[in-house]
Amino acid sequence: MPSYRVYHMKDSLRQQFRWASHVSGAATVKPKDYEPDGQIEAHNEYHAWQSLRESGQPLSVGDLLETEEGQLRICKYVGFEPAQWVQPEPAGV
Repeated sequence: MPSYRVYHMKDSLRQQFRWASHVSGAATVKPKDYEPDGQIEAHNEYHAWQSLRESGQPLSVGDLLETEEGQLRICKYVGFEPAQWVQPEPAGV
């Protein structure tokens, strides 16, 4: 069964994310905006969502799941969509 790393969005940013307009394509997210919160084994991201919900540590809109291969999926109102970490600019640019 696949394993997912769980990342919760910091509370100070959650309201801003909730009210931001929906964008198409992969969302870009900053590592500094998230707190790692362990791992979960699940068949897919929806199975992980349900398992976490039943455990009392639910995923909220804006939270992330990362596959073992490093693919990110962000939880949105409509389900899970692709996401990617923002790559930092090289120093001196």
